Amino acid sequence: MLQERLRRDVRSGRGEEHLLLLEHDPVFTVGRNASADDVVAPAEWLAERGVEVHRTNRGGKVTYHGPGQLVGYPIVNLSPDHRDVRRYVRDLQEALILTLAGYGIAGRR
Repeated sequence: MLQERLRRDVRSGRGEEHLLLLEHDPVFTVGRNASADDVVAPAEWLAERGVEVHRTNRGGKVTYHGPGQLVGYPIVNLSPDHRDVRRYVRDLQEALILTLAGYGIAGRR
């Protein structure tokens, strides 16, 4: 998978940082802190609608991605001084809120 290869390259120091922006087909991703049981929709209901369920190695629980939703995957080196992932996410949220404000759109966490 492209995202995993880019992550390995950045982590090893062989690759540049990236920001992948994309739109997913309907999918629920199940993170390390969740189980498939956390997807409460029945399997047949999901299948009828073409919604897949995939386990991922990210943190968190269950997330839906689908058409019309722009998803960003920053692949960056947080070492050595930005290893606090919570702070990084909060800073990223703030940057997005300020960018929206520049367009007259109110954003919030």
